[in-house]
Amino acid sequence: MFEVRPLDDLDLQKLLITNEDHFFDLKSRNIKPAKLQESFVAFANADGGELYIGLEDLKYNGNRINPFSNPEEANAIVNVLLEETTPTVEGVGIEFLAIETGFILYISVPKSPKVHYTSSGDCYIRLNANKNKIKGDRITSLAYSKGIMAYERQAVANASVEDIIDSKVLAEYMQRISTTQEPERFLKKQRLISNMSDNSYAPNVGCVILFDEDPQATLDTRCAIKVYRLLTTESNYKREHLLEMPATINGSLEVLINGAIQKIKDYLDGAKLYDGSRMKYPAEAIKEILVNAVIHRDYSLNDDIHIKIYDDRIEVISPGKLPGYMTVNNLYEERFSRNPNLVRMLHNLPEPLNHDIGEGLDTVKNELRKAGLVEPNFEEKENSFMVTMKHKRLASIETVIIEYLTQNPNKYITNLLVRQLTGENDVNKIKGVLKKLRNQKKIDVVGNPSSAFEYEYKLLE
Repeated sequence: MFEVRPLDDLDLQKLLITNEDHFFDLKSRNIKPAKLQESFVAFANADGGELYIGLEDLKYNGNRINPFSNPEEANAIVNVLLEETTPTVEGVGIEFLAIETGFILYISVPKSPKVHYTSSGDCYIRLNANKNKIKGDRITSLAYSKGIMAYERQAVANASVEDIIDSKVLAEYMQRISTTQEPERFLKKQRLISNMSDNSYAPNVGCVILFDEDPQATLDTRCAIKVYRLLTTESNYKREHLLEMPATINGSLEVLINGAIQKIKDYLDGAKLYDGSRMKYPAEAIKEILVNAVIHRDYSLNDDIHIKIYDDRIEVISPGKLPGYMTVNNLYEERFSRNPNLVRMLHNLPEPLNHDIGEGLDTVKNELRKAGLVEPNFEEKENSFMVTMKHKRLASIETVIIEYLTQNPNKYITNLLVRQLTGENDVNKIKGVLKKLRNQKKIDVVGNPSSAFEYEYKLLE
């Protein structure tokens, strides 16, 4: 039995005036279960959403409130959605909203890491307020975007294994990891070449990205990095805001990353913010965001990574939405790699550019915080993912200490807690700030600790 909860008149009226969109849909209680399943599948295949069954949409002329008399009347709908969708959508929330005249069926559909089909074998995806039926290549593209199918393992027919074997990039890589295998055997073992229908072998997409000396010329899709310096804070910039034409960075994976890092550094050196102060971002944060963009982007999409350096922020835009079950809300906790071979091969190097997904983002957050800047902002767009580092300053360490003690009058603060609150790992720097506040008689030591590392501080009246 599903949960039943009351819905008051105010919330009911809010539902009735809400426009249907990418995440919200109203359906008649008289809808056929198979027809509703199309919308259900569309939400699961896109970004998730909410279905309310028992309310007519805004276009309906007449009484739009037409609920179920009792929850059992919705059994056929629930059974089709839960039992006849292939594969089963996991994590669906179902409850009944009790109003004066009956029950509205509320279904919360999560963004799914799988591609789902209706009982008739059709595939749909939600786009704005519509459900679109998709076939063939579009279903394949959906699978790539979700990370179910790895585009990096697709064979590149116009590339030859011999060209990769002769590549200086591959030779240098194998030398750095100290392997004595024959190059072709090494590539086979690392799942970087594919067996074709005529029993010949061809490099796959991941292999070309890693070891081709000019992957941008070999692959059918664009995979370069474009770096812009924009002398404005406006997103809708004009041509005259460009310092120069965008720089295009080409090359194999590491060359691409290192080349983009250097170009960003060139643009930032000596650059001023709109208020006249120097534009300064922590190099480690820039590197981590850029590496994530390169190794986790969707290479099936025909677009480059775009790095836009404004007067007040840096935007890194990579092709493809977040794969699988990843969302902007679980980026720091969850792990999912769209291109596991790229990630693994890069991580096998003695001093790899990439960290674990969550670890790398934690580094970004902490480095920005240590630099006195706010955390990065993450945003999913229609077919891309954008990370923004704003040149927005955090409060000073002194302010963080005073605010914490003011907001928590019954608690004390320590050097360790200050480091955790600020992201500053320099023990002596924190010690100096605490000493300064003591001299200013804003804080004082609690008790008589035997060691300076055990000091607890309280706020003075």
